[in-house]
Amino acid sequence: MISSTLRITLCIAVICYFILILYYLKKRMLELKYTLIWLFAGLVMGIMIFFPELLVHFVRLLGIESNMNGLYVLCFAFIIAILMTLTSIVSRQTMKIKILIQELSMMEKRIRELESDKKEQQEKQDKV
Repeated sequence: MISSTLRITLCIAVICYFILILYYLKKRMLELKYTLIWLFAGLVMGIMIFFPELLVHFVRLLGIESNMNGLYVLCFAFIIAILMTLTSIVSRQTMKIKILIQELSMMEKRIRELESDKKEQQEKQDKV
């Protein structure tokens, strides 16, 4: 179904994909928990290269007529999954930032209050 030249090219592309992900992981440009979805996508790509008949079975299971349309649906599903994961990460980070800003504001207010109390006490001592 897939020519050997195309299979070799795709294998090289998937290997480069994994090398890039591992490079980012090593340089700490990505955290492990965030790279899991990318690693899973690469694993599925690798499986599809070596077992292209799985795509045919998947396409028939969904009732899609063309294998290319099935591949398009599969790619679209992975893109949606990755976008949902990234949106979830951004939402959690936004909530953490909001909480940190609130805590920082409360600490700054407390510091100002303590400084003003200290000034008042110093002024009282100076008068005495």
